[in-house]
Amino acid sequence: MNDKPVKSSILPATTDKLVGDIRKMIQEARAAVAATVNTGLTMLYWRIGGRVGQEILKGSRAEYGEEIVSTVSRQLEMEYGNGFSAKNIRHMIRFADAFPDVQIVSTLSRQLSWSHFKEMIYLKEPLQKEFYAEMCRVERWSVRTLRQKIASMLYERTALSKKPAELAKLELQALREEDRMTPDLVFRDPYLLDFLGLKDAYQEKDLEAAILRELESFILELGGSFTFVARQKRITVDHDDFYLDLLFFHRDLRRLVAVELKLDRFRPDHKGQMELYLRWLDRHERKQNEDSPLGIILCAGKNAEQIELLELGRSGIHIAEYLTVLPPKDVLKRKLHEAIERSRLALENRGEDAGEATAKATVKENLTVRPEDARKKLVKPESRKKAPGKGGKS
Repeated sequence: MNDKPVKSSILPATTDKLVGDIRKMIQEARAAVAATVNTGLTMLYWRIGGRVGQEILKGSRAEYGEEIVSTVSRQLEMEYGNGFSAKNIRHMIRFADAFPDVQIVSTLSRQLSWSHFKEMIYLKEPLQKEFYAEMCRVERWSVRTLRQKIASMLYERTALSKKPAELAKLELQALREEDRMTPDLVFRDPYLLDFLGLKDAYQEKDLEAAILRELESFILELGGSFTFVARQKRITVDHDDFYLDLLFFHRDLRRLVAVELKLDRFRPDHKGQMELYLRWLDRHERKQNEDSPLGIILCAGKNAEQIELLELGRSGIHIAEYLTVLPPKDVLKRKLHEAIERSRLALENRGEDAGEATAKATVKENLTVRPEDARKKLVKPESRKKAPGKGGKS
């Protein structure tokens, strides 16, 4: 039998690897236990909120609900601690009311904590709550990031918020059930670039340099799935060189995203420039499993009618304003809500016009007498002749 001791030079390396493997196992087990506990607590709070809410509905007086909450919380606090205070019980009631579908809550609770839900339950619009919940799940936002996104009115700045409610619901349903991200969920208007610290007069190169200097913050504002690819990407067409300001890749959309920076207001010729870049990228840079590239033109201002007439969506181009200095929040909020109402009204009118055009075409088609039909009507039907037979005249 070989009793030679293990060489000391081998032992530390072997031990380090062993300890590293065990440490990884412990961390994974802790994370799994924490996730299970989080899911269990979140579902418990949802069920408590629903049950107390049902009891409150039985009462005919407004004071009855407050009495129920106070009595329940007092008894639960004595037995289970501060987590069941009257304030938290009210949060639970609101939680069950804001997210009534148990299946959706169960799915979200695997990735979102109770603290995440508390940030969303007091939002007014159901679509707002659904948008933030699904984006939080897909992009794995921390509670702090979620709070910042809500404060910056991210939902109101997306193209999704400007769509009719039924269309927005369909896109959110596709995101929830298939993890299918669309450009309307990703692109915003305006983009808030106050973190760049640009004041007074500056040039495009200053804006670009500031974005690169604060690239992490800029990508957070663009959206978590953006990856930086290139700055001043050279595009050569017929021996002429053009330079695209910024090029990104969006992992969920599986598309290259070209970004052009403009210090002035949007002009129609900006569309032609971006279309050239997108077609070149589609031909020379797009990989086999990627979709067609998209473009964002960031400008200081825009004319809504120009953009509507140019039908930029068909070219995969998104026009957005950027703000290097934030206006007061109430001003920003008012402007965003006005933009949302204008866009929804325009889309609804467009839908009504399309429906009316279809109806008119159908009526016209029904009323139009085709030439061959006209000829048939003009030709009188021949009188039926009796076939000769027995007893008949020949």
